[in-house]
Amino acid sequence: MYRTSCLLGLMLLFAYTVPAQETSSKFGNGMVNYVAKDSSWSVKFAPRIQFRANSLWLYEGTQFGKPEQDYQIRRARLKFDGFAYTPKLRYKFELGLSSLDMAGASEFTANAPRIIYDAVIKWKFYKNVELWAGQTKLPGNRERVISSADMQLVDRSVLNRVFNIDRDVGFQLRHFFSISEEIIIREIFALSQGEGRNVVTGNLGGHQYTGRIEVLPFGNFTKRGDYIGGDIYREKNPKLSIGATYDYNDNAVKTRSNMGAYMRNDIGFFETDISTIFVDAMFKYEGFSFMGEYSHRQADNPIATNSDGTLTGQEVYEGDGLNLQCGYLFDSNWEVAGRYSTVLPDTEFFPTESINEYTFGISKYIVGHKLKFQTDITYGTIGNTSNLIEYRMGFDLHF
Repeated sequence: MYRTSCLLGLMLLFAYTVPAQETSSKFGNGMVNYVAKDSSWSVKFAPRIQFRANSLWLYEGTQFGKPEQDYQIRRARLKFDGFAYTPKLRYKFELGLSSLDMAGASEFTANAPRIIYDAVIKWKFYKNVELWAGQTKLPGNRERVISSADMQLVDRSVLNRVFNIDRDVGFQLRHFFSISEEIIIREIFALSQGEGRNVVTGNLGGHQYTGRIEVLPFGNFTKRGDYIGGDIYREKNPKLSIGATYDYNDNAVKTRSNMGAYMRNDIGFFETDISTIFVDAMFKYEGFSFMGEYSHRQADNPIATNSDGTLTGQEVYEGDGLNLQCGYLFDSNWEVAGRYSTVLPDTEFFPTESINEYTFGISKYIVGHKLKFQTDITYGTIGNTSNLIEYRMGFDLHF
């Protein structure tokens, strides 16, 4: 942490001492905005804080027990972005400094905290084609690609917790084109390491391949609102985006593709091919928003075994998920939203672990998602035996 603090201090000192032009800005557009006098580089610095309070009641026998409560700095991030040499060469660099941001240190991350979230270069080398290189989010389910700063409810759904493919290190090729004045097609292909972010030990299995296509039949959303929770820009015309993703992890060694636990066995690691499919949609019009997602995951050999065929006790979570979410934003910038989310395992090893969640939330957008207060309550069922109630509240401050 000391070294990280020194590095950040030097970066900020550099930003203030190098001859540059500060652009006019306002809250929500970054704390620091600089463009070099010769326009050969730029940097925007935008820290953010996300505070959360949680209360959880579990059903015990015939009644709900005492609540489990906690307060946490859920996210504390430092984000830098801009361009270098030419506006066609952009970059994004994001650090996570809260305890939960950095969690997950292991031998695979050189026992170092997982501070780096994004470190990616984006080169627009030909018309509508961009090449990305580095660590960033894979083009998976829409809910995961929406920033944690732009969520419609306090946190993402159980579908996302079980099936998302998050971030990885590698390359992405992105392209879009129009087939009419309104209809836009986007294509993304990613080749990545296949074991998640901040892994430094190299591939234990094979690589991960991800392809996504999106269709926008009514043109672009305002300010990329198809990847922002809620209709905070109150679209004047109906806007719709439909997307589908196929992800293939060759010889995966984790229980959830590039996420979850490593599947160790007596000779090292159990390997199996894992496929994940996502189909999703986002619709917005005059304050109303709807987002729907479906997911499916399967593996060639979902049950991890030792070399002699005995079970290791680990398995790939195969199954399906569904997430339906909608909300309405009033003129006063108060929003009400509801969500139904479910995951249903496929294998005989999860007979009672289907999960259903019903969530109702209220948000107050003071400066859009940059400064907001949110609260929600969830009723959940786990199989046929367990129930829970979870209440959450929090605020976001994002420069």
